[in-house]
Amino acid sequence: MTDTPITLRKEDGILEITLNRPKANAIDMATSRLLGDTYRDFRDDPELRVAIFRAAGDKFFSAGWDLKAAADGEAVDDNYGIGGFGGLQELGNMNKPVICAVNGICCGGGLEMALACDLIIASEHASFALPEIRSGTVADAASIKLPKRIPYHVAMDLLLTGRWFDAEEAHRWGLVREIVPHDSLQEKAWELARLLASGPPLVYAAIKEVVREAESERFHDMMGRITKRQMPTVDRLYASEDHAEGYNAFAEKRDPIWKGR
Repeated sequence: MTDTPITLRKEDGILEITLNRPKANAIDMATSRLLGDTYRDFRDDPELRVAIFRAAGDKFFSAGWDLKAAADGEAVDDNYGIGGFGGLQELGNMNKPVICAVNGICCGGGLEMALACDLIIASEHASFALPEIRSGTVADAASIKLPKRIPYHVAMDLLLTGRWFDAEEAHRWGLVREIVPHDSLQEKAWELARLLASGPPLVYAAIKEVVREAESERFHDMMGRITKRQMPTVDRLYASEDHAEGYNAFAEKRDPIWKGR
């Protein structure tokens, strides 16, 4: 097992987080807490705009919860750290885009970590499953998120049977944005990240807050909150230099220059 379960790369406003716990990239408590701290620091760093979450190796993206750690005494309901399991799915106010690049086997909690990201791209070799049913437990985060990402009856099939499905099927249901050649996965993730990093960060923040809050609001109530600027990210956006820059750039027939303020 490596002594450095994650490695970081920062470049041009992009943070790449690489999970590196051979051989299955499984998550124990220490790694989950480290990921939570990393995502929190990314969220709070004004110089960083987009994150990529990927895994080292060619076979596993992540097998999810580390069953060997559990056998050694780690309880499944212990303290995963800020952001819950994997550091992202319960992290509050994450208003920046996060891309997940799935390079191989992505199952159980590994798939739940991918579902916590905004966009998923996958290697042609990627495969997915939620096998918790076979061990008498609930894929809790996936049970909440998956029916919101793909058709209900498909999500229930995957949750109730625990069957494996490949990248093609994941793409067909819209779970995966794009399938790319295995050797090009990291390059394609960075290409997408650079596209997002060149965009308006205050707009991204508003989109993410609106989408998150709308899960528990009626349409008209949500529209009222937006138009009355009762949401922090929306209010900040409409009072910003970037908001005026968008109009000015259009009128002047030039590309906008986003400053995040």
